[in-house]
Amino acid sequence: MPRLALYAIAVCVLAVAAAVISFVQGSWLLGIVWVLLVGLSSNMSWYYVRRQRVVNAQAAQAAQAAQGV
Repeated sequence: MPRLALYAIAVCVLAVAAAVISFVQGSWLLGIVWVLLVGLSSNMSWYYVRRQRVVNAQAAQAAQAAQGV
């Protein structure tokens, strides 16, 4: 898994914890901001994972084409 995806997952987990704490303490506005950050970081992690899959597939295709020549 790409390093940036791992960082994004870590931010996502920490933002979930912060959102829960904010909502429990009654700070709804701050909790909503944390939830938005959760959405952003989870999308970033999926993006980096999918991008790595595409790069790996292209590398495998290039290697297979080079062997076939």
